[in-house]
Amino acid sequence: MELIFAIVGAAVLALAVVVARKFRVFHQQALARVASGSEMAALPGGVVEYADRGTGPVLLSIHGAGGGFDHGLFFADELMGGGFRLISPSRFGYLRTGTPAAGVDAPDGGIAAQADAHAALLDHLGLDKVIVMGLSAGARSAAALAVRHPDKVRALVLLVPALDAPHSPVATDPIGGSRLAFAIVKAGGDFFWWLIGALGPSMVIRFVGVRPALLAQAGEQERARVLKIAAAIAPVSERAAGIRLDSACPHPVLPLERITAPTLIVSARDDLFNTLPAAEVAAARIPGARLIAYNTGGHLLVGRAAQTRAAVRAFLDEVAP
Repeated sequence: MELIFAIVGAAVLALAVVVARKFRVFHQQALARVASGSEMAALPGGVVEYADRGTGPVLLSIHGAGGGFDHGLFFADELMGGGFRLISPSRFGYLRTGTPAAGVDAPDGGIAAQADAHAALLDHLGLDKVIVMGLSAGARSAAALAVRHPDKVRALVLLVPALDAPHSPVATDPIGGSRLAFAIVKAGGDFFWWLIGALGPSMVIRFVGVRPALLAQAGEQERARVLKIAAAIAPVSERAAGIRLDSACPHPVLPLERITAPTLIVSARDDLFNTLPAAEVAAARIPGARLIAYNTGGHLLVGRAAQTRAAVRAFLDEVAP
């Protein structure tokens, strides 16, 4: 019996060592991805991290929940296409951007202060009117920028926007696994985020707003893409403050009627975050706004990247040539 216990103990210890090594590699790679490629700007409201890359028309890319400057760059490339000078800030609480008091204590969860920080960053870089893309929760401060600083926005693109829809609010997927994943990222649990990605990829897929069945139909390439995006939420410990701020933020009731910039809005009916009602409300309230509503695609617009790039290009060629 003692021999059996010794063998089992040795096996458990060996497994623990393997798991620890695999997590260490994953975590070190995640930290390395965000350790370079960005700069810091001392702005009136605090220090903001941002990336400045490429040449061409200037595009301010505002990432969604769980993101950072790295996500802003990725989604701008994927859903807007190349040929831009990309300015991609990390929003309040993400990576090396702090969380000022205006972002914690304000009734709007800091949306106005974040929009002002976007404008201040553009001033810091000597930039005037730019194309603005807001993804998911980033659509809040993107729209607020267009409201508060119309002189800064040449055209506005809102993708799967987490905006206000009183009759059918944007919300996280209510399935238990998604709630567990959400609790892990809010707590900044790097190890447990890696573990559920390794053991329960369908849980991670639902957490990023995509039905696993849709991904299964989309093929291996799209599955790899979505899992790559989910893995890139790591290191969650470096993004947790921003995630908590986003999740505590009420969906702002912005005066969208005051937006004067040409606006394109894109969402999908099967988005597990339920952004389509918010997209429809925004399209009805923003003068002249155009709405594209895919029947499928989920929150990450699975299988729709090429269509979205083409639609965005056609829109920008018309309104911001």
